[in-house]
Amino acid sequence: MLKLSSLLFAAALAAAAPVHAKDADTLRLGIDPGYPPMDVKTPDGHVAGFDVDLGDEICRRIAMHCQWVELEFSGMIPALQARKIDGIMSSMAITDKRMKQIAFSTKLFQFRSRLIAKPSAALKASADGLRGKRVGVQSGSQFETCAMKNWQPGGVEVVAYQSQEGVFNDLVAGRLDAALLGSVEAEHGFLKTSRGTGFAFVGEPLSMGDHGVGMGLRQDDTQLKSKVDKAVKDMRADGTYQKIARKYFDFDVYGE
Repeated sequence: MLKLSSLLFAAALAAAAPVHAKDADTLRLGIDPGYPPMDVKTPDGHVAGFDVDLGDEICRRIAMHCQWVELEFSGMIPALQARKIDGIMSSMAITDKRMKQIAFSTKLFQFRSRLIAKPSAALKASADGLRGKRVGVQSGSQFETCAMKNWQPGGVEVVAYQSQEGVFNDLVAGRLDAALLGSVEAEHGFLKTSRGTGFAFVGEPLSMGDHGVGMGLRQDDTQLKSKVDKAVKDMRADGTYQKIARKYFDFDVYGE
């Protein structure tokens, strides 16, 4: 009986191990696939886009397999800290606030932020120009932080949504007066689509005070950060980065 119990216990441990273990060569990357052309969901259920192409190439260069994990953007950092994912690859801006919580790879690209609205509304991208108006942002984003800090005290109603799709839906329905988000996501995900008819960029590009976009990493994963940083550097040096970028953009996406 003792031997049988020991065998059963060993078998139970062996069966349970794969549930908790993560393959050493697998890199679980969080993504919110609602930002074309950065992150999208294909009809067959896969994720695609510029972030995905960059992530897959980085994984190839560091000899790891990318496992894409779909999450809401606001839940990315908590999931990373809880070790449910190993990195964030969903156009997350490198900000001073976030760097107190997590680490980032070297810069992957850098876009400007823009306000979109109906031109006929004659709005301006400022607290004075938006006073009394409802501005949609995605929860947990740098756009929410910027609008809450700079616009809300001036009488602007900042409305946060769990997804960018929710922002677009309410903008079209007239429940929002404007939306604040990245210029590329705004153009490709909304303005160039049929539902974006009648909307346009309002005012000048805004500076969020960020340092570009990087892969979010845990602060103690220094070895992984070194590998990712080298992969990005090598991609830019051998032209692979530029080749990937040209699939999506006709301008320098890396920035200064």
